[in-house]
Amino acid sequence: MNVSALQKARYGYTPKLPASLSRDLANIALKPGAPTEAVGDQEELKRIFKHIYGKPVITFEAGSNETIGRPLTVGVILSGGQAPGGHNVIAGLYDGLKKGNPGSKLYGLLGGPSGLIENKTLVLTDSIIDQYRNTGGFDIIGSGRTKIETPEQFAGAWETAKKLGLNAVVVIGGDDSNTNAALLAEYFLDKGSDIHVIGCPKTIDGDLKNQHIEASFGFDTAVKTYSELIGNIQRDANSAKKYWHFIKLMGRAASHITLECALQTQPNICLVSEELEAKKWSLQQVVDYICDSIVKRAENKENFGVVLIPEGLVEFIPEMKQLITELNDILAVHEKTLLSIEGFKEQIDFLGPKLSPASHEVLRRLPQSIAKELLMDRDPHGNVQVSLIETEKLLITMTQKRLEELKEQGVYKGKFSALGHFFGYEGRCAFPSNFDADYGYALGFSAFVLIASGQTGYISSVKNLVAPADQWIAGGVPFTMMMNMEQRHGSKKPVIKKALVELEGAPFKAFGADRDVWAVKTSFLYPGAIQYYGPPEVCDQPTKTLQLEHPKK
Repeated sequence: MNVSALQKARYGYTPKLPASLSRDLANIALKPGAPTEAVGDQEELKRIFKHIYGKPVITFEAGSNETIGRPLTVGVILSGGQAPGGHNVIAGLYDGLKKGNPGSKLYGLLGGPSGLIENKTLVLTDSIIDQYRNTGGFDIIGSGRTKIETPEQFAGAWETAKKLGLNAVVVIGGDDSNTNAALLAEYFLDKGSDIHVIGCPKTIDGDLKNQHIEASFGFDTAVKTYSELIGNIQRDANSAKKYWHFIKLMGRAASHITLECALQTQPNICLVSEELEAKKWSLQQVVDYICDSIVKRAENKENFGVVLIPEGLVEFIPEMKQLITELNDILAVHEKTLLSIEGFKEQIDFLGPKLSPASHEVLRRLPQSIAKELLMDRDPHGNVQVSLIETEKLLITMTQKRLEELKEQGVYKGKFSALGHFFGYEGRCAFPSNFDADYGYALGFSAFVLIASGQTGYISSVKNLVAPADQWIAGGVPFTMMMNMEQRHGSKKPVIKKALVELEGAPFKAFGADRDVWAVKTSFLYPGAIQYYGPPEVCDQPTKTLQLEHPKK
């Protein structure tokens, strides 16, 4: 197999483990805390999760563990979108199993949860694992977005688990995937089975975190990759001095990526969806905010700059959110009729009476290209595909129009040339940073310890992430502790609560303290590429978000 020099070198990198996982396995004991409660809707969740609700938080400490050396057969699933470090979670799980007992077996369940439902597997071996250590991507076994939710799907998972003789299933995924893992754990126990289910927190979006899950693996690498690209563009902008760059970044449900990239690069403008929603800003107010910076910089003869935009922005602007909600409802009934109508004006005329007057006016005022994107095919859940809306182009078009008005009024005398970018896939499968390589590996190894110790209904946890890796604290957090009930597709369902950007949190406050200066004065930072070799202060540092949320004591 042909490999790059870096890929070959990364195969040989030895991830760092917390001290609690580095000792002899027979001396890793579990220390349970007090029983836990869900973050909301406790009584309803108790009824749904009769077996796994209320489990204690677990940490590992020195002690005796008599069960950890027994042979185990485990299936592992990659679920949802890719995130750097996923291969290392599997490597950590595999190494733990083989260290516990060389006779243990790890099945890769191919293509996501459907691999468990349909019994599509690959036996993972030393030679396979060694090809993927410390590398990006999910190509070792593939991923998928199938949810195990129907009686037939649960029955299929049950049959596969029995046929393979599984002692446990490990689900590597985000909030929805780990909610699914919790339901699977409950289902197995309801069947009287001792098949354990353990989750691992994965998402580049950064929205699966809480007091015990300080970060999800993949976020660190993704934001460092995007920040390198943003820094490169900022250097170019400061050199050419003639373009405004509007950069959309991944993160539909939360703005953690955009905020972290702003802290790393100090752009002129960073829009945070959660703040705009709290302020109830209209789309025009967002445009006016951008124009204010452009006008002030033009007065300093700086007709260039950088604007960071979270992917899900339009869903946080009240007027746009209302329009999208109404369109989703209308198209759920009239999509075929709408698509049969030729001509965009005729489509708008058809929708007009079915929309509220306010939403009809918003749709009418949008640039035609963006309005057409709102009417495109829905996702499998019947919702607008927000990632396909070119928000960066929308803001460029509206900004240009507003600047022309300001020029006619004599307020603006600069030149405005803009370029749009979307950074998304560039960060999902990058070579994991040392942090994500270490963190992913520790999560996988911790998942093994939980399984070997007879635990189910937990998500693998590694805390104290701002400290050196040997001081990290490994253990497990109950799925149900992170849950509440939310309205999904017409009914209330249990879900792990998403973590949005907290406007009173330290990262946003740090950003807020300096952004007015960045808006006018060129203050760009240039993070450069991720470094894998060199001093720890260059190679092993966690994100600004982690450092601000969990300052060293």
